[in-house]
Amino acid sequence: MAGIFEIYKDKAGEFRFRLKAANGEIVLSSEGYKTKPSCKNGIESVKKNATNASSFAKSETKAGKARFNLKAANHQVIGTSQSYSSTAARDNGVKSIMKSAPGAKVKDLTVK
Repeated sequence: MAGIFEIYKDKAGEFRFRLKAANGEIVLSSEGYKTKPSCKNGIESVKKNATNASSFAKSETKAGKARFNLKAANHQVIGTSQSYSSTAARDNGVKSIMKSAPGAKVKDLTVK
């Protein structure tokens, strides 16, 4: 089942997106964008790059938690995961994005 991208504005007034899995859990978050079209381009980049396992850069936080970044072909980070308690949980998060992102709908929370 596909996830859903949510576009929202942060406290600084920048546009961001988050990808929620079918169970409603946030599995990927973006950086801030100055404009909504740039944010939408970020979503399209996630959809395009999420099917390529080599686009996921896996790492650990200083606290020893597992995480990953999704990178575009130009190596720019387009999304960051939550922190996971184990590498297995992180790897399941990657699989979830690979499965849910390409067909995910977009919900714009900035439209009233």
